[in-house]
Amino acid sequence: MSDKTHKSEQEWQQQLTPEQYRVTREKGTERPFTGDHQVSDEQGIYHCICCGAPLFENEHKFDSGCGWPSFDRPLADAGVEEHLDTTHGMRRVEVTCRRCDAHLGHVFPDGPQETTGQRYCINSVSLDFHPGE
Repeated sequence: MSDKTHKSEQEWQQQLTPEQYRVTREKGTERPFTGDHQVSDEQGIYHCICCGAPLFENEHKFDSGCGWPSFDRPLADAGVEEHLDTTHGMRRVEVTCRRCDAHLGHVFPDGPQETTGQRYCINSVSLDFHPGE
């Protein structure tokens, strides 16, 4: 996934809903328990809402109780990037789409210890679920 997606802010605003734009392009956060945070057994892949890059597999989604979709790992290391985020007086690790730099959420070291120990806490409005993939 080496091809970067480049669009103007106007193009992003035309493509995305106001909430998707606020979260993905302005590094916002959706309110907890307002998006698709439910866990199901349905097979599928979550893609970036901005560029369509495959990011997370439904198989690795779990209920963390935090109100946002949580995954214990990304689909592939090449799909996401991690960056130090010191906004709001905190030290966190931001997760972005490697292809288009969309803000997805943050990763924390309090995930399931029986798997990776990581909790990728992702805004549901930044994802597009493709069932059956």
